[in-house]
Amino acid sequence: MLRRIKAIGPGAVVAAAFIGPGTLAVASTSGGNFGYSLLWAVAFSTIACLILQEMSARLGVVAQIGVGEAIRQKFVAPPIKFLSISLVLCAILVGNAAFESGNISGGVLGVKLAAGDSSPAWLQSVAVVLIASVAFGLLWSAKYKVVERSLIGLVAIMGLVFLTTAFLVKPNSSSILSGLFRPQIPSGSLLKVIGLIGTTVVPYNLFLHAAAAKNRWHSSNSLTDARLDTFASIIGGGLITAAIIITAAPIFDSGLSGDSEGISRDLPTIFAATADKIGSWFGWFMALGFLAAGLSSAITAPLAAAFVTAELFGWPKEMSDFRFRLVWISVLLVGMFFALISTSPQQLIVVAQIANGLLLPIIAIFLIWVANDRQLLGEYKNNIVANLLGIGVVIVTVGLGLIGILKALKVFL
Repeated sequence: MLRRIKAIGPGAVVAAAFIGPGTLAVASTSGGNFGYSLLWAVAFSTIACLILQEMSARLGVVAQIGVGEAIRQKFVAPPIKFLSISLVLCAILVGNAAFESGNISGGVLGVKLAAGDSSPAWLQSVAVVLIASVAFGLLWSAKYKVVERSLIGLVAIMGLVFLTTAFLVKPNSSSILSGLFRPQIPSGSLLKVIGLIGTTVVPYNLFLHAAAAKNRWHSSNSLTDARLDTFASIIGGGLITAAIIITAAPIFDSGLSGDSEGISRDLPTIFAATADKIGSWFGWFMALGFLAAGLSSAITAPLAAAFVTAELFGWPKEMSDFRFRLVWISVLLVGMFFALISTSPQQLIVVAQIANGLLLPIIAIFLIWVANDRQLLGEYKNNIVANLLGIGVVIVTVGLGLIGILKALKVFL
């Protein structure tokens, strides 16, 4: 049992990456506006994430290469190699830099929730600098195990907070089962469905997982541990996301809807209503959860960007390498800058959404292709079931990616 617990690591890093402030916000507003009806989207996104992340971890453990390294190896023709590397870099660097602002701001939201409405204006700036400084310190230490253990601790905090609150609101068990096993898309909820899936199945996590698994394990004999880590961590992350929806869902059931479609509740409204139901201490509890989510994502986004860039250019994947540090410092500073000036990097985020919408199905197809390479994986290559599941995920992500891109493009119109 102890050995299995010790196996937890790279998968938890991935969970820490996708359970960020964006996930908390989307899940909270999904529950508050649509009740339990979108729990199926969490279940689907968790399964889809499991399928792709298992392939990524297997590539790192068995073949001892990352997804970025596989791209360099597979695409040798200069035009295709240039195009593929450019697309990945655009999506990862621009995307992570844009979303880093949201990660830090999400952590700040936790501080503001704890401080209350009367908090001084300077508190936000101080919180931004503190969160960015903690992330900087952990990454600058260049000690991957320290970073990994810190992220495991933050995931544990989020699990404690949100699973506890989900239990305390006394949810309707039959409604939970209905939401899980009777897929539906209520009027006005399509963007929430896309958001729930898009914040769980994240392109850069496929790169991050392979790199982390490669660092942690060094032979195919460790594949069982890697799979245990992946399944436990991703399912745990899915349960946390579901718990957030369940915590907010009773607010929807109470009939406090803002309009006929029930889509007008924002985060403050949901928090206030839930605090009335559970108790005034709920604000502090949620503050802790948002702070943990913001800090964990503020660490993983720059780290993933650095791993991806290093793999694509063939740099050493050492956290102490100055080029590796230059990448994550740039991502972190951009995020801190936008968080400090209290300006949402709207256009940058739209570009990131479009790039990620394009990138996810492309990387998923590439990952399936590589996972079928007998020269790389030998007997551990994909079987028929894994291929069918992977193709199913690609089909869904292509559809959702196109919808997400069209929605994002409306910002420019």
